[in-house]
Amino acid sequence: MLVHDLTLPSVELPAATEQLRAQVREFLAKERAQGGFVPKCDVWLSGWDERFSQALGSRGWLGMTLPTEYGGHGRSALDRYVVTEELLAAGAPVAAHWVADRQVGPSLLRFGTEAQKKRYLPRIAAGECYFGIGMSEPDSGSDLASVRTKAVRVDGGWRLSGTKVWTSGAHHAHAFFVLARSAPVQDGDRHTGLSQFIVELDSPGVTINPIRLLTGAHHFNEVVLNEVFVPDELVLGEIGAGWHQVTSELSFERSGPERFLSTFPLLVALVGELSSSNPERLGEAGLRELGSLVSRVWTLRRLSLGIAGLLEAGASADVAAALVKDLGTRYENEVIDAARLLVTIPPDQDSESDFARLLAEAILHAPGFTLRGGTNEILRGVVARGLGLR
Repeated sequence: MLVHDLTLPSVELPAATEQLRAQVREFLAKERAQGGFVPKCDVWLSGWDERFSQALGSRGWLGMTLPTEYGGHGRSALDRYVVTEELLAAGAPVAAHWVADRQVGPSLLRFGTEAQKKRYLPRIAAGECYFGIGMSEPDSGSDLASVRTKAVRVDGGWRLSGTKVWTSGAHHAHAFFVLARSAPVQDGDRHTGLSQFIVELDSPGVTINPIRLLTGAHHFNEVVLNEVFVPDELVLGEIGAGWHQVTSELSFERSGPERFLSTFPLLVALVGELSSSNPERLGEAGLRELGSLVSRVWTLRRLSLGIAGLLEAGASADVAAALVKDLGTRYENEVIDAARLLVTIPPDQDSESDFARLLAEAILHAPGFTLRGGTNEILRGVVARGLGLR
C-alpha cells in the first residue's frame, strides 16, 4: 500500500516578528493593568468583547493577511500566527472576531465575489463585523455530508429551510455561512449538490435559540431557517461546489494554535502554583508530568507553525491540520487532568485564585474540545485517507 508523505516545513519565525510579538505583549499588559480583561480558558469561544476586537483592528492585528485594497494589511501568515498565539496565551477575549478573522475572511477572499469582498472584508479587518458558521445539523453527529438544510431556487435568489446547531456566537453575529443542499444527490455521492450561502442573521425567517452550557453560559446556538430568502449576490462561490469550499475552509478552522492553547492559561497557573509550593512535595513523577506538558506544547507549536508555513506558501494543509487538531485537543484535556492531579485546590468559578477559576472554566469547556471542528475519530479518518491507509 502506498503511504503518502506528510512532511511539514520547518518554519523559523523571521526576526521582525519578535518586534511584533513585543508590541502585542505590551498592549496586552496595558489592557490587563487597566482592567480590560481577566485571562480565561477557551477565550476564542467564551471571550466575546467587541471593544477589544475593535482595538485589535485599529492596530492592524485583524485581517492581517488580507490585501490592503480590502482593508487588510498584506502581511504574512507567520505575522498573523505570532499575534494569534500571544492573544491565546494571554487568555484575551477574542471570540467576537475569531471566526470572521480565522476562516470567513480567507474564504471570502478565495471564493467571494468582488461585491462580497468589499461588503464584508474591510469591516472584518476593523473588528466590526462578526460571523458564525452553519455546518453542523441536528442528529448528524460529525457526518457533515448529511446536510438536510434545503436551498430552493426562486426569482432573484434562493429560499433556505433547515436547522444548524452549535453555531458559536450567532446571537451576536451579523451573518453566517450556511452549507445547504441545492440539488439532489447524484450517483450516490452525497458530496454533490451542496452549496454555500451568506445569510444575514437579522433576515426574516431566522430564529436563534440558545444552547447553554451546564453553567448557564450562552455561547452556542441553534439557528432555524424558515424559508429565508438569500439573494443571488450572497451565494458564496459556485452553486454545487459547496463541499470543496467547506472542506478548504476547515483547513483554516482546524490548523491554528487555538487547538492546543485553549487551556494554556491554566498551564501557566499550574506552573505558578507548583513554583510557589515546595518543589520536593511534587515528587519525581509530578515533575515528569509537568515536563511532559511543557515539552509537548512546544512540539505542537512547531507543528502548527509548519501548517502556517504551508498556508503562507498556498499549499494544502487539510491533512496536517486534522493531525494537529487531534493531537492538540487531546493535549488540552490532559492539561486539565494534570492540574487536578498535581494541585489539591478544587475548581471554583467564583474564586479569587486564578488557578481555581481557570481550572473550573477549563473543566466546564472541556467536553467541546474534541468535538468542535470535527471529532477525533473523523480527524483520524482524514489523516488515514491522506496517508493512503484507507
